[in-house]
Amino acid sequence: MSAPMNFISSKSAGLIERDTNGDVLWTWSYPNVSEEERNFFLQKSQLTMTTDGIIPFIYSQWRRNWYYIKTYQVTEEDHLSRVTHFSLVLVTKDFNPEKYEVLCKILCMKYRKTGNPASMLELYLHVLTRGSCATDENGRFSVRDFDVKRAFINSKIKDIVTTFGLETILIYTALLLKKRIAVYYPQNQLEDLLQFIRSLPAFVWHRQNWDIAYPYVELDSTELEDLSQKHSFVAGFTDASIEGRTDLYDIFVNPSTSQITTATHAKESFAMGKLHKDTAMFMVQCAEKEDVTDEQLIKEIASKTRELINNLKSLSVTGEDNKQYITIEVLRERKMTPATENFLFSLAACEGLVQM
Repeated sequence: MSAPMNFISSKSAGLIERDTNGDVLWTWSYPNVSEEERNFFLQKSQLTMTTDGIIPFIYSQWRRNWYYIKTYQVTEEDHLSRVTHFSLVLVTKDFNPEKYEVLCKILCMKYRKTGNPASMLELYLHVLTRGSCATDENGRFSVRDFDVKRAFINSKIKDIVTTFGLETILIYTALLLKKRIAVYYPQNQLEDLLQFIRSLPAFVWHRQNWDIAYPYVELDSTELEDLSQKHSFVAGFTDASIEGRTDLYDIFVNPSTSQITTATHAKESFAMGKLHKDTAMFMVQCAEKEDVTDEQLIKEIASKTRELINNLKSLSVTGEDNKQYITIEVLRERKMTPATENFLFSLAACEGLVQM
């Protein structure tokens, strides 16, 4: 079960520090964190790499948990004499970057003023048990202030459609058919990568499933093993060699070059028909309107998707269990093109409208 709306679904908190000798150490956690988890988050903290260009706040998903990492460079005003940088790691069950960035900030500011993890733990426990905490210096945090739907809507979907134009239909189709999407940005554009990945599930708003998003994945066995267990995902990479790993994706997206590549094994699923072209044109025309916001575009695409699914449901027949299903025979009676027929049957399967 998910945590009640008045509480956070945090599993653990941890502190990583880089000292004046350049050593990076896991210095504190609550509750206990396994050695494997510590090693993973040490790698993800960025503190083991050069400290130039550190991204202050990153997040992604690993082993069905979300993690959020807030990093600070220590100043003379901080009570941390032998530390140059530190990262706070929060591991939770839910996706809400805005909520956890604010919480991380409040906890980190407390730590910077005291140099004592116990003071930070006190605030963290308040949030775990009461859903809120307050400090004289850094303000108040309350779970009630962070609706998950606002996190979902925080999307740059309009920029995505503008970037890829009619080819956006490939992304939309991949999401509808629950395919694997790999996205590449160079390391120095990691923040853009995070925003891009979190935006993609909004194309299939009716599912409201952000668990398919893996904003920041590295090509190592620990993360790829986790990702390989998912049949559908949108994953972000900063290693350019991902393009050659066609075993990991069905479509490859490179926003920097505005290119989308379909893996050879998946080309049949992405054969385009009139339905695809009409939908692509609809998205582009909506995005071209200056007064249309990201939220409005999400609603327009959601309405178009709902219409598509409702039309599909209207073709259903009653099965032996008295439930409604789509059959390939019914679609063939409509004399559709092979591309449209294949797409609609695959979509029906993804929406649970095909009898297994």
